[in-house]
Amino acid sequence: MTNRRNDSPGPDEDHWYVNLVVCTAGSFTTIVAMTLLLPFLPLYVEEIGVRGHAAIVQWSGVAYGATFFTAALTAPIWGRLGDRYGRKLMLIRASLGMAIAMSLTGMAEDVWQLVAVRLLTGLLGGYASGSMILVAAQTPRAKSGWALGVLSSGIMAGNLVGPLIGGALPPLIGIRATFWLSGATIFVSFLGTVFWLREIPRQPQARKSKLGGLWARIADKRPVVAMLATGLLFTFALTSIEPIITVYVALFAPPSQVTFVAGLAMSAVALGGILSSARLGQIADRVGHWRIVVLSLAAAALLLVPQALVVSGWQLVLLRFLMGAALGGLMPGMASVIRHNAPEAIAGSLLGWSVSAQYVGQVVGPLAGGFVGGHVGMRAVFLSTAVLMAAGALANFAIERAVRATPR
Repeated sequence: MTNRRNDSPGPDEDHWYVNLVVCTAGSFTTIVAMTLLLPFLPLYVEEIGVRGHAAIVQWSGVAYGATFFTAALTAPIWGRLGDRYGRKLMLIRASLGMAIAMSLTGMAEDVWQLVAVRLLTGLLGGYASGSMILVAAQTPRAKSGWALGVLSSGIMAGNLVGPLIGGALPPLIGIRATFWLSGATIFVSFLGTVFWLREIPRQPQARKSKLGGLWARIADKRPVVAMLATGLLFTFALTSIEPIITVYVALFAPPSQVTFVAGLAMSAVALGGILSSARLGQIADRVGHWRIVVLSLAAAALLLVPQALVVSGWQLVLLRFLMGAALGGLMPGMASVIRHNAPEAIAGSLLGWSVSAQYVGQVVGPLAGGFVGGHVGMRAVFLSTAVLMAAGALANFAIERAVRATPR
């Protein structure tokens, strides 16, 4: 089931740790750059000429979602090109492309230019997902869970720190200068990628994978299909609450504390994931990555139920933190399961598809959460998401047992 010929980390096996440091730092800076605009995006949209509250909100949503739209479309392509031409080359492309795109964002003169540059950012980006692919493929198998957990912590830290920096910097240096500074920071990551990242040479046949034969080269497709579905479910669960969080908090928090508590509730998920990812990845290296995926989904399902019943802000914040800690094992777990159940030559392509599935969940989650919250009730968002997570846990458990029982 697993291709072991290309699994060895190669003659330069000690360099995997340096690669991990470079990839984690680069992923952190690029994610910060992608999320720091959240607090001031409506202000920037207004600054470049959009008038009217409804139009500002609408264009802010379009501009923010544009990046994830093109990223979802291109992630499998970059993964396949990485398999063919080298993953380091893809990280060089992504870091340089994002440095340019972020700098151009600070030069937009109207909203159409802003949306175009945001589309370009998703098209040229993908450093974090590319890092996940390189680390998964280049790290020794016994350390892969821990390494992917560290990398996941860096990615989630970027999601946590980005909005905080975005709230602090514009009043000090201005909105446009904030984009230019983020572009310069990513350029430093580009230099680190060029000079410090080292990719282990791969066998010639690893460069000849074709998309048409991708699935045919997987001995057992069930683990990969399960992880693609789990990736979509993961981001769906994280984002389904976003459209209703502020309104939901207003049901039980004092009016003066609504936005503060809502912000804490959203940040608590990332903080929980940061603290748990590396440890859960380390545990997964011992007990099995798929087992951690099942347990993470089950724990998240259980923690979603009381979120629908909270009566105070601190209860919601605590439960969101625990849910983030539970989900911290999913990203490294999914990448490890894919890597262990597919030939190394096509691992990049498959992990690229996994990233696309996660982006789809990031789009569908808020849409579904807003619809259910508006038509059924806000508490129903938590309960329905809990049902989906529980179903995902049961499905993964059943598939994992079936795969284990299959003669090899």
